Amino acid sequence: MTNHITTTWLGNMKFESTNPSGQNLFIDAGPENDGHGEGYRPKALMLSALAGCSGLDVASLIKKMKLKVDDFKIEIEANLTEEHPKYYDEVTMEFHFFGSDLNEKKLQKTVDLSVEKYCGVMEMFRHFAELKIETKFHNQ
Repeated sequence: MTNHITTTWLGNMKFESTNPSGQNLFIDAGPENDGHGEGYRPKALMLSALAGCSGLDVASLIKKMKLKVDDFKIEIEANLTEEHPKYYDEVTMEFHFFGSDLNEKKLQKTVDLSVEKYCGVMEMFRHFAELKIETKFHNQ
C-alpha cells in the first residue's frame, strides 16, 4: 500500500499538504525563519505523528480489552541535534493514564504492544533516535 500526498507552496514560507484522509494541513516556518507561524513545523509534526500512531494503537486496545480509562495523553520531549541536518537523536514518550479504576497491568500491556509491535512510526524513529518510553498512572 502506498500513500500519496501533495504539498503546495502558498507563498513566503507557507505550504498546504493534502492527506489520504482528505484532511489538509498547513506547514509554516516561525517568524525567526521568515514565516508567520500559520501552520505546523515539520519536525514537530513528526512528533505528533509518533504520538498519534501510538495513541491510536493504545486507544484501540483499550476498547478491545474493555479497560476503564477517564483520560489518556501522551507527552513527548525530543532533543534536536545542533549540527545540520538537525534531527531528533533522543526522544522520551510518557503515556499518562487517568482514572479511578485503572488496570495498570493491562494498560501497560497496551503500551508495550504499540511500542514493540504495532506502531510503524515508532519503528521509523528507531532508525535515528534513542527512544525512552515511560508509563504513568494517575488514580483519581
